[in-house]
Amino acid sequence: MAVDLGTAVSKLLAQLQTSDYASVVSINIFVALICACIVIGHLLEENRWMNESITALIIGLCTGVVIRLVSKGKDSHIMVFSEDLFFIYVLPPIIFNAGFQVKKKQFFRNFITIMLFGAVGTLISFVIISLGALEFFRKMDIGTLEIGDYLAIGAIFSATDSVCTLQVLNQDETPLLYSLVFGEGVVNDATSVVLFNAIQKFDLVHIDVIVALQFVGNFIYLFLTSTLLGAVGGLLSAYIIKKLYFGRHSTDREVALMILMAYLTYMLAELLNLSGILTVFFCGIVMSHYTWHNVTESSRVTTKHAFATLSFIAEVFLFLYVGTDALDIEKWKYVSDSPGKSIGVSSILLGLVLVGRAAFVFPLCFISNLSKKSQNKKITFKQQVIIWWAGLMRGAVSIALAYNQFTRSGHTQVRGNAFLITSTITVVLFSTMVFGLLTKPLIDLLLPASSKHLTRSLSISSDPPSPKSFLSPLLSNGQGSEVETAENLHRPTSLRMLLTTPTRSVHHYWRKFDDAFMRPVFGGRGFVPFVPGSPIERSVNAWE
Repeated sequence: MAVDLGTAVSKLLAQLQTSDYASVVSINIFVALICACIVIGHLLEENRWMNESITALIIGLCTGVVIRLVSKGKDSHIMVFSEDLFFIYVLPPIIFNAGFQVKKKQFFRNFITIMLFGAVGTLISFVIISLGALEFFRKMDIGTLEIGDYLAIGAIFSATDSVCTLQVLNQDETPLLYSLVFGEGVVNDATSVVLFNAIQKFDLVHIDVIVALQFVGNFIYLFLTSTLLGAVGGLLSAYIIKKLYFGRHSTDREVALMILMAYLTYMLAELLNLSGILTVFFCGIVMSHYTWHNVTESSRVTTKHAFATLSFIAEVFLFLYVGTDALDIEKWKYVSDSPGKSIGVSSILLGLVLVGRAAFVFPLCFISNLSKKSQNKKITFKQQVIIWWAGLMRGAVSIALAYNQFTRSGHTQVRGNAFLITSTITVVLFSTMVFGLLTKPLIDLLLPASSKHLTRSLSISSDPPSPKSFLSPLLSNGQGSEVETAENLHRPTSLRMLLTTPTRSVHHYWRKFDDAFMRPVFGGRGFVPFVPGSPIERSVNAWE
């Protein structure tokens, strides 16, 4: 008996050692690959075709091929895409940094259009892709799929890749396009996840008006509560740092508290079944407006670069991860006997993505332009084409949702599920590499350097310079000219004039409320506590 127990313990220890060894090997491979991506990305910095996400994806694919050849397929699962790893560890720093660095005035100025694209547009795309998949796939006989699977396909392929958008669009060169496409991407990801979760919860066999209304109410509830949770987390961190002033003893505590509070809001959202993407994004916006101004000068530099570095590493890791797992043998062997059908499924999905996005971008841009009186503020047709094209990329959110729906622990032995998993990977690789490669040349073609310079000049004339973007009020004009302009405006005589040229803008009222109530309590520019002789005193005096 003792011998059997000893043998069992030895086997268990051997398995643990093997598992630890595999983990160490995987970590070594990824760290080395990330270093290689940084070096190669630096060398390709001036290349108009390549960006770091595409470089990482190509390196990941090449690494996956080498691993499969060296191991002869035995270590096929040495690196498997894990949706838990993606949603819990990789995605939060990327989305938070985007909210922390975003030009807030540009984002909120286009907030209605962003919401139209991200919420209404995603629903339109979801309906078109779901109905198209139902129509085509039933005729192709790819396997047994239920109505929930077809609706899940619509949710999966409605999710744009907001991470790749950060790589292909420049916030300084094309601020309007960046604001619209990236802002839409964040709301779109949240909407797609909400759609996907709703599909798994609701009774899809008996869909009626009540079920539809429940879904709409569920979406509105999730959006509002997720946004509120992110704002509360950001305000709480600002209040704590403002009142306790950690910087008098240690700037490390300030930086650590900001990072941990942001991550805590994300995990709380996931715990409460809310949208962590929206929560951490708005937490980043609020922190950049209040909390960032309450910390010491050295902490500001540290947090800005720390968040950007974490986001950069997470982005590169994400595309490497997708690339190395794309060629996993098990996924492909179930569809290897029908390569033509596999290509057909991928082509249909790609076509539905193209049609689904066009079906809402151009009509919603037309609707958005109706409310804009100034011709300079309207979205031109060329800009609409770029918005349509830049949002065609599909990424890790699509893959994570596909794994959730069509696999168990990363594995599948069902033919229909295998078709959809491999097709998802194919669409993600094709859209990221082809659409991603052509986005920068397309922008150069449709928006020449002179047009981009004019767009940037218009943006700079109304926004503070980029280095001071963190110092500008959340929705203010930055120069105080808004109040003067508003006083010279004639009172509108019709409802149309009231909608297009209000006497008092939302920015104006928000700034008054922010100055009177929010910043005195939570801090911010002009309301930063300091101790005489401390590093923060200099920065406060410099801004006054």
